[in-house]
Amino acid sequence: MLFAIGSSVSQPAAAADTNMPVLRYKDAAGPSSVATLKLDWQDQKRDRKVPVKIYYPKTGAGPFPVIIFSHGLGGSRDGYEYLGQHWASHAYVSVHVQHVGSDSAVWQDAAPAERFKALQKSASNLKNATERPRDVSFAIDQLVKLNQEEGPLRRQLDLVHIGVAGHSFGSFTTLAIAGEVLPALSGGEFSAGDPRVKAAIAMSSPVPRDKSRWDAAFAKIHIPCFHMTGTRDDSPIGDTKAEARRVPFDHISGADQFLLTLQDGDHMVFSGRSRGQGGGEKDELFHGLILMSSTAFWDAYLKGDAQAKAWLAGNGFATLLKQDGKFEQKLH
Repeated sequence: MLFAIGSSVSQPAAAADTNMPVLRYKDAAGPSSVATLKLDWQDQKRDRKVPVKIYYPKTGAGPFPVIIFSHGLGGSRDGYEYLGQHWASHAYVSVHVQHVGSDSAVWQDAAPAERFKALQKSASNLKNATERPRDVSFAIDQLVKLNQEEGPLRRQLDLVHIGVAGHSFGSFTTLAIAGEVLPALSGGEFSAGDPRVKAAIAMSSPVPRDKSRWDAAFAKIHIPCFHMTGTRDDSPIGDTKAEARRVPFDHISGADQFLLTLQDGDHMVFSGRSRGQGGGEKDELFHGLILMSSTAFWDAYLKGDAQAKAWLAGNGFATLLKQDGKFEQKLH
C-alpha cells in the first residue's frame, strides 16, 4: 500500500512498418470523446461519504460496461486519470471511488515529517480495510439509480458487465470485492465479495502475512483476474515484497488468470506518474503496455470480444513485451 496519485500519460506511437504483424492493441485513445462527472454520494446506513469521479464516453452507442477503480493509500478520485480517460475513450464508464480514511486527506494536512506516520496509521486501521470494499458495493448500488435518473448517464450503464480494478490498497479492495476472505474487526473472517462484478484487474496486490492462509484466502475468487506487478514492486508501507505480488495469481483457480510482471517496474509506475514526478526511464513504455493489456482484458471479459482474448491469451501481448516483462496465464 502506498501513496499514489495518477496523471495523464502520452501514448506510444504505433509501428511505422505496415508490413509487420499488428501487435499493438488500442494503444492510442479510442474514438469516443470523454467527459467527467464528480458526485459526492452519502451512504446513510454507514454514515459515510463516498465521493466519485466518473469518466464516460460522450459519443458512441451505449449502454457501456462499467469499471470501478479503487485508488492506493493516500490517493483520491482524481488519481489514475490515464486509466479513466483511456478506458472511457474505448467505450467504458470508469468510476473512480475515493475511500475516506485512506485517501489524500490522511496526509495533506500533516506536517511533512509526519506524513509517513499518518499513512502507516491509516494502512494499519482494519476499519479502512473493511470499509473500502463496501464503498465499491455501495457505488454499484448508486450506479443502478444513476442509470434510471435524468442525466448524462441515464440508460448508458451496462450493469450486467461490471469490472473492478485498483492499485496497492486499491488492489486489496479489488480482490476483496472479487471474493478474498478477510480478517474481521471482531475476530474471525468475513467476505465482501460482490457477485455483480464479473472481472478484475489487481495492480501491486498486498498479500496476507500468514502463508498458511493463502489457499483459503483466495479460494472463493471465481472470476477472471489480471494481476500486474514489477520486479521492483516493493512498498515502504506494508510487508509485501516484489516477489510475493504473484501470490494471488498462484492461488486463484477456477477462472482465467493473467500475470504481468514488468521488468524493472516499481510500485508507483501503475499510478500513471509523469517523468516530472520522478518516474523511471521506462515509464512511458510501461504505461502503454498497461493501457493496451488492460483494455484487451476488459474487451475480452466485459464485452466478450474473441479477438481481444486471442491477442491477450495468444502470442500478441507476450510477443510485444519482449525483454520488458514476463506474461503468464492460467486458462480454464
